[in-house]
Amino acid sequence: MKAELKPVLMFDSGIGGLTVLREARVLMPERGFIYVADDAGFPYGGWEEEALKKRIISLFEKLLAEHDPEVCVIACNTAFTLVGADLRAAFPQMTFVGTVPAIKPAAERTRSGLVSVLATPGTVRRAYTRDLIQSFASQCHVRLVGSENLARMAEAYVRGEGVADEAVASEIAQCFVEKDGRKTDIVVLACTHYPFMANVFRRLAPWPVDWIDPAEAIARRARSLVPLVQDAEHPDNQDFAVFTSGRPDFPTRRLMQGFGLTVRV
Repeated sequence: MKAELKPVLMFDSGIGGLTVLREARVLMPERGFIYVADDAGFPYGGWEEEALKKRIISLFEKLLAEHDPEVCVIACNTAFTLVGADLRAAFPQMTFVGTVPAIKPAAERTRSGLVSVLATPGTVRRAYTRDLIQSFASQCHVRLVGSENLARMAEAYVRGEGVADEAVASEIAQCFVEKDGRKTDIVVLACTHYPFMANVFRRLAPWPVDWIDPAEAIARRARSLVPLVQDAEHPDNQDFAVFTSGRPDFPTRRLMQGFGLTVRV
């Protein structure tokens, strides 16, 4: 009889973490996945920091007790840059894989030296983000662009709702900088929701740039921390989604089904 493998828990404020789930599934086909969307708290960008910390830690007390995962992937820049250290301190027995703005690879790739980080206001405010810039991109000109609306737009877009080009263009416009004959050549997508709209961003950009999606790197990190069990079979009773509101709408349920997830209420 084969041992039952523990699942991988994927956490986000909404449905943006599906971009990470998609990559993680490729690398960990033998594992089941539990996708947790804190839609009752979405969006995180406008939360007061201490209140959001308490909320996320309280959620994880319940999630870890109920699901006993192998590893937890915090597929949300806003959440991890705020509460990653607190989660590790509160639950030392659990392995947490975080999501942080991909500033280091951006600094390594840029040719013009002009890099923009497209994020939520919460991620832009974090000292964590500024420490990354100081540590890995001090020789670059890094512009932090905090969007109030893009996460909501991306949620609507991936559900099949219409999003006006003019509204999207307005949100990304500040990413494009011209300075001393040089132009921004890399934009870091520092919110897991944003890659859903990458093709829209490319179409609306005033000039071509490299849009960095961190999903694959996060998935590789998770795979490196999850034991590979030879000949293990994917469990039948896993791969489901939990919404903290308990009331995901029909388009969201349909989206989850498209990602191979049943919705548990």
